[in-house]
Amino acid sequence: MKSLLRATTALAGVALAGSAFAADLPRRAAPPPIFTPVPVFTWTGAYFGINAGYAFDASSRSNNSVFGIPAPYAAVGTTATFRDRSQDGFSGGAQVGYNYQFTPGSGVVVGIEADAQYLDFGRNRNNAFISGAVAPGYYVTDPRGLSSLDYFGTVRGRLGYAFDRTLVYGTGGFAYGSGSADRSFGGYAGNDSFRTGYAVGGGIEYALPTDSFLNFFRSSAVTLKVEGLYVNLERGNRNQGALVVNAANLVPVAYSAIGRRDDEFAVVRAGLNYKFGSY
Repeated sequence: MKSLLRATTALAGVALAGSAFAADLPRRAAPPPIFTPVPVFTWTGAYFGINAGYAFDASSRSNNSVFGIPAPYAAVGTTATFRDRSQDGFSGGAQVGYNYQFTPGSGVVVGIEADAQYLDFGRNRNNAFISGAVAPGYYVTDPRGLSSLDYFGTVRGRLGYAFDRTLVYGTGGFAYGSGSADRSFGGYAGNDSFRTGYAVGGGIEYALPTDSFLNFFRSSAVTLKVEGLYVNLERGNRNQGALVVNAANLVPVAYSAIGRRDDEFAVVRAGLNYKFGSY
């Protein structure tokens, strides 16, 4: 019995000593907290969107001109006067493009964008004031006026600087435009009204949060922009000046080198883009 008591006492002493020794050991360090970096916004990525705005005549020269209509297409002394009237109207369309930002957050952004736009400079197109009488079956028009344009498009480079989600940029590049073959739009059969030129401008664009209610396509960002463009379509014009056109077959029968020459216009528009790619 005494032996059992001594053995129990010895075991208890060993246990107490082990506990004291364990208390003296350094505790195991707690695992470090997991750090989740906040993604930094970048404008890098492809995008597509829509836009709408207003276009107006930006010509700096007088377009008043008088065209003497030759016989037998009009009575002797008959003239057509094309007046310097301001033309303006709705513009709307779509765009696609790609941006590359050199440093995420804030930094330089380069890109390229192409767009196609509908133009409506009004239905009262290319009307001339006629002094005298035009022969039956003929009418006078001038395919060079802004009102003969039905659409235009551009392919432009973009260069800007991003302040996080705000991008300020300039833009410039190739522009083209064309009109309808319908005579009420200042056209006629065989009229090559396709025009080329250039466009320059600038704008500001802001990226909404990814979870914006406008993000119908689950893109990496939805952006809103306001942009202004100056468009000059003075190159590639084969037919210049006023024309007398045969109403039966829409073929021109007389031509004058004078007439409306307003191929410059400006567009102010707002746009909505869906960006895909990097956050």
